Amino acid sequence: MEKEYKESFSADDTFNIGSELAKMAKPGEVYCLYGDLGTGKTVFSQGFGAGLMIDEPISSPTFTILKEYHEGTLPFYHFDVYRIGSDDEMDEIGYYDLIDGEGVCLIEWAELIKDILPTHYNKVTIEKNPEKGFDYRTITIERF
Repeated sequence: MEKEYKESFSADDTFNIGSELAKMAKPGEVYCLYGDLGTGKTVFSQGFGAGLMIDEPISSPTFTILKEYHEGTLPFYHFDVYRIGSDDEMDEIGYYDLIDGEGVCLIEWAELIKDILPTHYNKVTIEKNPEKGFDYRTITIERF
């Protein structure tokens, strides 16, 4: 397991870290995004989309669970499983086909579907540290 730590002092930093990570993404990779509400998961996801050269605005698919983007360097499958009801619901939206596909998957709130995550994925954890400032974040990237 490889672990990398990044510091973010602003939303722009978080966006740029997501963008840089996406530029290294390969087909079939899965990125699991962890963090409390308000830590910057959506900003990170927007940066990730920008890193894949996606011009379309990236928004969190909280109510649709999945948004697909096909115009970038790789197909991008953005999941937000915060409101997921069951593993069966993931199957219904095509999760199993997409995580083994030719695109890259980013899954927000991945801890809610931990039983069906692939064995190899990249874990991205975004954490606040109020002692270092309101906008400060530590972003930990672990490759399994």
